Amino acid sequence: MNIIKIMTPKALTVFLHTGDTVRQGLELLRQHGYTAIPVLNDQGEYLGSITEGDFLRHILAVGTTDRKAHEKYRIGGLLRPDFCPPLGIRATPDQVAQALLRQNFIPIVDDRNCFCGIVTRRSFMAFLVKRTDLEELEASPV
Repeated sequence: MNIIKIMTPKALTVFLHTGDTVRQGLELLRQHGYTAIPVLNDQGEYLGSITEGDFLRHILAVGTTDRKAHEKYRIGGLLRPDFCPPLGIRATPDQVAQALLRQNFIPIVDDRNCFCGIVTRRSFMAFLVKRTDLEELEASPV
């Protein structure tokens, strides 16, 4: 499997940087309707993902829902690096399937840990359906 064929590339993926404000993160979540977003450092390396729950815990800790108040906090302070671990660009279909059983999307990184994009459950399921259809077509007598 060539993971690049089913991956949503970085250029088409929503992500945050550790230096972005919590307000920017909240607005991005709301705008796109996602439940989690990848977080990168300034070199483009994947550091982890941030979830709605992370933002909620932050809001409760700060004690305000005022957007302006969240401009002084940075995404890096909310990040849980152990959440949503990435896979390498050479991941096998088995590795992708196992990871997608645990998380909604898989961040894909290159050999330098630089973020390349994501594989979603939907894109992987479409890949499996297409592969099954091709196998059935090849197996049927002509």
